[in-house]
Amino acid sequence: MSGSIVSPESASTSNEDSGQRPKVLYFGGSHDSEINLPNCLGEGVEIVEVHSTPDVLSHLVRGEFSAVYCDAENFANSLDISKLFCGDRILEGMPDGVVLLDREYNILWGNGRLKEWSGSEKVLGENFYRVMGSPELLGPDFCPLQSALATRRACASIMRRDDNKYFRLHAAPVFIPGSDEPPQNLVVSVHDMSEEVLQQQKLAAIHHAGVELADLTTNDVAQLLEEERIELLKSNILQCLQEILQLDVVEIRMLDQDTGELIPLLEVGMLAEAAARKLYASTSGNGVTGFVAATGKSYICEHTLEDPLYLEGVEGARSSLTVPLILHDQVIGTLNVESPEGSAFTESDLQFLEIFARSVAVALNTLELLAAEKASTAAASVEAIHSAVALPVDVILNDAVNIMERYIGHEPDVVERLHRILRNARDIKQVIQKVGQSLSPTQAQPASGLTESRPKLVGRRILVVDDDASVRSAAHALLERYQCVVETAHDGYEACLMVRNLVEGAAYDVIIADIRLPDMSGYELMIKLADMMQQVPMVLMTGFGYDPGHSIVKARQAGLQHVLYKPFRLDQLVSIVESTIDATSSTA
Repeated sequence: MSGSIVSPESASTSNEDSGQRPKVLYFGGSHDSEINLPNCLGEGVEIVEVHSTPDVLSHLVRGEFSAVYCDAENFANSLDISKLFCGDRILEGMPDGVVLLDREYNILWGNGRLKEWSGSEKVLGENFYRVMGSPELLGPDFCPLQSALATRRACASIMRRDDNKYFRLHAAPVFIPGSDEPPQNLVVSVHDMSEEVLQQQKLAAIHHAGVELADLTTNDVAQLLEEERIELLKSNILQCLQEILQLDVVEIRMLDQDTGELIPLLEVGMLAEAAARKLYASTSGNGVTGFVAATGKSYICEHTLEDPLYLEGVEGARSSLTVPLILHDQVIGTLNVESPEGSAFTESDLQFLEIFARSVAVALNTLELLAAEKASTAAASVEAIHSAVALPVDVILNDAVNIMERYIGHEPDVVERLHRILRNARDIKQVIQKVGQSLSPTQAQPASGLTESRPKLVGRRILVVDDDASVRSAAHALLERYQCVVETAHDGYEACLMVRNLVEGAAYDVIIADIRLPDMSGYELMIKLADMMQQVPMVLMTGFGYDPGHSIVKARQAGLQHVLYKPFRLDQLVSIVESTIDATSSTA
């Protein structure tokens, strides 16, 4: 039998002095019957016998012992206990909590982390869940400790306390070497994941705020002036910044793509001279804002007094964070926030503000589009009238060319009347546009976003062939804003008639056709038009990746230059139309 940690003699003396009966924890084995332990330890000693390492820990936690005594068979295990107590100092440095529990979930041993989290002076011997503040289990396992003991496998769950703290729990059963008995103990690790969860909640809140920010409809702003629309957006942005990001100082500037100037859009808390300061997208001489606009990269200014890029925006500011407003991979402006504290902004703040900036960019774009749509009552009325008659006029054109094609008599008077119908129908839209210009002599566009000039498109005749009325209507709305003359056809047969019956000397500059028409493919239409035109300025439209019968491949072999994939942006449509015009002009 090996010696004890504390000798019985000293234990007896110690307990006699206190008037208590000495207690010895005996770590026994298979030779217990051969040993007369009271004779070995002396009369008057209370002996508590255990047979496993976890039991030793359990009793050491629950009671006071003068000595721990073990026989030779368990001497190696007693060294494990000593190692465990030595390892306690190492585990104390871990950020996660580690505890050993018994079957009643009482804590037999721990590395001290739960003591910090609970604020309790006494942890050993206490119930694990009670020490953790009776948390709510969020799953995936809603009884992880019980499941680990029952299944003999590790189990995990998420715990939430009333103080909005979140912990990830991992419980693993402890098996006695060489024994088939059910596990009596659990090793549990606890990870504080509160920051991770709160980050996720904040991201979700920012996403939700961004959706609401960009959720502007025509009804919301139709009756508002340009300044009132900006105020509405400003109010929404500030509410999001203050409620979610807890920021009170903000400046947003919009980038003039032609001049590079960063024009103030809104500011709160900025110095008057800073808000009025002229800034340009440049990496030098224009502060952090100019640098961010020029590079398209976010910038954290840790210390304003030491950063050579920083220009004072707020009195007493000690740090700032500036992110670009990006739309369709293009910088359209900047968003800047400042703080009176040095190094106030973290990488998480940067991530949150960048996410929010995307929503701001979308909202500004939405507001600009709505403002352009409702820039003036006259322009809106003209647009409504034009939209209402565009497709009906195209139907008149389609019917007229059909009649001309099928008319057998060819009486000069009838033919002349049909040509007059065609001319008058084509003139209707031009007349509407002229009336609109007389009602609204200035451009019916918002001051913040004039429609860019496209000289190549002015007066160009474009034919759009598609069975979908929404596509034909969109073609009118998108291209006629650049003063194009747009006509449409339902199918390939009508398209051929429209081409054949143009007035003498006229021609379509671009023909945009869907790859699949009701009566033929886009490629087949291209071949038919080649018999009527010296050069076919064809553009085929298709859903991305959709090419029945390899029409695009065949059309490219026949000279097709451009394919337009749905859904497409306005800039893509305009670019392809201009490129087709250029290609036709260069080969003419």
